[in-house]
Amino acid sequence: MKHQSPRGQTLALIPAFHTGGGGRRTASLQIIANDKSWWLEYPEEQMRVSRQPFQMQIGPSAFGFQGIRLQIQQEDLSLHGVLRYGPLTALRSDIMGPFRFFAGMQCVHGVISMGHSLSGTLELNGEPLDFSGGIGYMETDRGRSFPSRYLWSQCLWGGPERGSLMLAIAAIPLPVGGFTGCICSIVYGDREYRLATYRGVKIEKWSSSGAVIRQGTYCLEAELLKERRQALRAPVEGRMERTIHESLCAKVRYRFWHGKELLFQHTDSHASFEYASER
Repeated sequence: MKHQSPRGQTLALIPAFHTGGGGRRTASLQIIANDKSWWLEYPEEQMRVSRQPFQMQIGPSAFGFQGIRLQIQQEDLSLHGVLRYGPLTALRSDIMGPFRFFAGMQCVHGVISMGHSLSGTLELNGEPLDFSGGIGYMETDRGRSFPSRYLWSQCLWGGPERGSLMLAIAAIPLPVGGFTGCICSIVYGDREYRLATYRGVKIEKWSSSGAVIRQGTYCLEAELLKERRQALRAPVEGRMERTIHESLCAKVRYRFWHGKELLFQHTDSHASFEYASER
């Protein structure tokens, strides 16, 4: 759950629940600000989850499709307040396409909202964060492990030429061999452009500095210009033991072509970017 204010303040929250060996269930909450991140753990008895409609309560804090309520107080973190979400912008079809039916996938990605309005104020360690008039983004992951190597970038911007995009490239293991998969959604000009392995996308290059993908006459380039990475935890065979690094507010330049026509060029200092490799 990523939140951007009109004044450039950004905050992301990752509420999660985990089922470990012997069916033991726990919950966690990761909080990512521009210059710091926090990891909070909770026992099963402090967790409540409803799937229809989605509502998750961790301790006294609640998360759902209509907004969040935060009541967090500990030695190095005070975070309180309520945010309300406007109508979510869902994709017309599952971002994973037929991959969601593959048995044994390490991780299944989902996009809940490519963009929605925000209202309300949070207070983080005494600093007010007024998100009224801001924009939000929401996605999900489920599985036992993150890929050994992957790239992820997300950007959402308002204004007369508002847009939203999500790009993910990952090494996908199979019982014999494997492949590099790509999923990407670009919402721009009241239209969604879907570029994905299951639609024939070609990954021309990808690295810690960005990526270039091409599908038919469409080409997307994402170039990382500046990053401020924060440490996060990620799953390894169901255990949150891997450390990855994400830039919640990276400076990234995106260029999107249709043939020789440049549909848009957008450089954003509030884009998110993450690259990880176990090699």
